[in-house]
Amino acid sequence: MSSTTSHATLRYTLMRLGIFVGCFLVISLLVQFGVFPSAIGDANPLWVVLLALVVSAPLSFVLLRRQRDAMSEQVYNGVTKAKGKLAANQSQEDGVA
Repeated sequence: MSSTTSHATLRYTLMRLGIFVGCFLVISLLVQFGVFPSAIGDANPLWVVLLALVVSAPLSFVLLRRQRDAMSEQVYNGVTKAKGKLAANQSQEDGVA
């Protein structure tokens, strides 16, 4: 497995988290300066988190396509390898019985 696909899941997760944190910081600043409305009552932190999630999801979908494909390939290869091992183990058990 090459180094680009060996840690694809970790790389994708960290990049997605980075996009969320960036959106959270930007939205927090925009709420502080009054560009976005603050929430009703004491729900301001929850409002900012939810708004950051809503903004970061489509950004991650568009910006991280290549990393998501690499992660998908890594997961697919892992599942295929596990299925091969399972089939080999089952054929050995069938041969013994």
